[in-house]
Amino acid sequence: METEDCQGGTSKPEMERSELVFIPSPGIGHVTSTVELARLLVNRDERFVVTIILMKLPFDEKFTSYCKSLTESTISNNIKFLDLPLLEQALDMKAKDILAFYMETYKPLVKEALAQLIESSTSSPDKPPRLIGLLVDMFCVTMVDVGNDFGLRSYVFFTSGVGYLSLLFSMQTMKDEQNVDSTQFKDSDTELVISSFAKPIPARVLPSMFLNKDVVPGFLNFARKYKQTKGIVVNTFLELESHVMSSFFDGLSLPVYPVGPILKLQRDEGDKGLDRAREKEEIKKWLDDQPPSSVVFLCFGSMGSFDEDQLKEISKALEHSGHRFLWSLRRAPPKGTIVFPSGYDNPQEILTDGFLDRTSMVGKIIGWAPQTDILAHPAVGGFVSHCGWNSILESLWFGVPIAAWPIDGEQQLNAFQMVVELGLGVEIKLDYRKDFLSDDEVKMVTAEEIERGINSLMQSNSEIKRKVREMSEKSKKALMESGSSHNSFGHFIDNLMS
Repeated sequence: METEDCQGGTSKPEMERSELVFIPSPGIGHVTSTVELARLLVNRDERFVVTIILMKLPFDEKFTSYCKSLTESTISNNIKFLDLPLLEQALDMKAKDILAFYMETYKPLVKEALAQLIESSTSSPDKPPRLIGLLVDMFCVTMVDVGNDFGLRSYVFFTSGVGYLSLLFSMQTMKDEQNVDSTQFKDSDTELVISSFAKPIPARVLPSMFLNKDVVPGFLNFARKYKQTKGIVVNTFLELESHVMSSFFDGLSLPVYPVGPILKLQRDEGDKGLDRAREKEEIKKWLDDQPPSSVVFLCFGSMGSFDEDQLKEISKALEHSGHRFLWSLRRAPPKGTIVFPSGYDNPQEILTDGFLDRTSMVGKIIGWAPQTDILAHPAVGGFVSHCGWNSILESLWFGVPIAAWPIDGEQQLNAFQMVVELGLGVEIKLDYRKDFLSDDEVKMVTAEEIERGINSLMQSNSEIKRKVREMSEKSKKALMESGSSHNSFGHFIDNLMS
């Protein structure tokens, strides 16, 4: 209802505001994507405010510090952070499905946090925003039950690609309708024909979670749970995964919103716990001295590491290839532990004799890597990557082609998509596998295989480089007004407010 102001004019009715609670998985990659999605939402539509609930990992002090810095930041007046206490018992190494156990342990704290938010919104005389729903990370979907307890609508934020999402649904359907057990494909030469992929998927590139009998039931339950929500927001864009979107999701009753690429390209107050300005400046200075597109960048994500024998093979390949290189070298944690890799105080102790001296004019060894800053630098011409989804989106954004060397999670499938399905990368070893879900002996990737991949990656006039440059332009256009992701995000907002 409109009201008269003191001058006798008519004031506009007060805008009703709505609040969403975002629940990311505890990990910097998931949280940064969630924060960027929240920022995108509140900047796009001023009716929204977002509260982000942060859970902790007991073995990751840097992540804990990052969460603390977020709660102390002022990223946006319309984004708030709720930092939950650390639960040491949440990570029980004896649990068959650690991820499911972890989330179930945190459920009561999330329920209590939601109850307090609802109580404060109903008891405040200042007409606070109305809590309308949850957006839960792809691994936090059990929190949908908590939302249901309060009569809240729930959505999923899928931080990987639509290809992996479609495979998850396909595996769940095969199990429920045909009683096909995906663990039978372990160590087989089977090729799976999945409607959402243009080419058959070799069983050797299936993500480990589909091959582990203790874990696969939990992941299939994720898929079932997704179908109980109001929609799935995916960090991808239509032009990148158009075949999947057209062939699989047309027949899905659940709305899927590709709104990516959602990338964190700028540092802000929430990063001050991770500030490494001096290291970053040293890296930039070195890159500034290199010719355009001459450097191959090697980085394997926050969990990526290799044993000393494998590191020696990498060093041999780099030296023999003759290419300039920037290598993020990480020490592997003790076997059987879930600990993040650390840097080496003296890399010379684990590399081939004299390697650092012989390559001092063309190469640089680093520990931590400011990945987006490096990929954005004109001296970088190729990226040897583990194919985490965020890394793929970043490399495409900056037009840097990838040599695929997956390690864990869904990275083998991501690598298959990039190299075989889409022709946007080259192979080092698509079926390499080194994660705590697999008991198999890790197979060595030889210096010859690595060198072959690097040489293919760094070819100056390759067809792959041309296709990557084209996809880079498409990724940027997708976010512009009337672009595919911009429009899809608008449809998501309409669904929220319906």
